[in-house]
Amino acid sequence: MNVKSDLFIPDDVLSRKGARKATEIPEYIRNWLQAGHIESVNLTEWLAVDHVLLFQKITHEWGMDAETKEISEQLKQMNEQRIMKIIPAIGMQWLDVLKRLAINEQTMLFRSIAEHRSDSVRCWGAYIIGLDSRLNLTEKLEHIQPFAADHHFGVREIAWMAVRESISAELSTALQNLISWCNDPDPLIRRFAIESTRPRGVWAKHIPELKENPTAALPLLDAVKSDAHKYVQDSVSNWLNDASKTNPEWVRQICTTWIQQSDTKHTLRIVTRAKRSLT
Repeated sequence: MNVKSDLFIPDDVLSRKGARKATEIPEYIRNWLQAGHIESVNLTEWLAVDHVLLFQKITHEWGMDAETKEISEQLKQMNEQRIMKIIPAIGMQWLDVLKRLAINEQTMLFRSIAEHRSDSVRCWGAYIIGLDSRLNLTEKLEHIQPFAADHHFGVREIAWMAVRESISAELSTALQNLISWCNDPDPLIRRFAIESTRPRGVWAKHIPELKENPTAALPLLDAVKSDAHKYVQDSVSNWLNDASKTNPEWVRQICTTWIQQSDTKHTLRIVTRAKRSLT
């Protein structure tokens, strides 16, 4: 595998705000995104990336055309444009490639994916972890943490989605593991703990057990009921808003209790947003 050094990217490209519509993305920006040379800066750019084309460009850059030719053909035949289908599909293909390599080669290749300059490529890395049946849940959470703390919004979202099914399958173990995450100094880690366990979530399957019994996650929620970071606050309030769809009285009770225990502007913002769907 031959990984080229980073290219020089002009400051005006790095500091761009991003187009509002996919059709407004400049051609040179699209080309750089598709080559994996730059990160997307907003949801429009993130969704506009053709992951199959990116896979082909990255594997060619790494001198892996022969090893991945069949994979590229399979991905093209899928004709899948939905991002939450194609990213896991590519992650699974990378996982199969990694399994065929020696340990040191596995480490090098995974690191190249996980630390790539392209946020889209790093998203594949998150799913490599989430789909690896050789890892137990505790190991998956340990390995997913760098992705949960990634500076890019897309990678952070994919991180919790990648392990969501494993969390749902072993909910009790997950909730125990994630309690310490809620006390982490990094708000991105605290947010992951809440977002990954939302009863309904976004772009993800529901967790029936938490829809029916949200109290099971109360130790996590209590730990961040007055979190000073808005990114965490939004996740907590969205979690409770999810729960209000099936357990409205429980959410009302929790919000009342929290205000009594922690009458701060942070808690007030959380409970106000949490009750937005209640009448």
